[in-house]
Amino acid sequence: MQEIHNTQFFKVQNETEYEVADVIESVYAALKEKGYNPVSQIVGYVMSGDPTYITSHKNARSLIMRVERDEIIEVLLEDYIKNNL
Repeated sequence: MQEIHNTQFFKVQNETEYEVADVIESVYAALKEKGYNPVSQIVGYVMSGDPTYITSHKNARSLIMRVERDEIIEVLLEDYIKNNL
């Protein structure tokens, strides 16, 4: 059993980042094309896990469910840090 005071490491493979970025881009475009606010819809999905926040237009719903929600958050946060800090 690990001691409670030790920090766990969480690492995502780099090749996943590229795929997640492509998924986000495709889903964003599909949501925008259908007239939705893509940011709000993606946030709703990430926060709740409910895929109905994502349109099925252009297979966006199936596409976003191929990646883990924590991977989406990681890619978005890394991009924000890279571009804003």
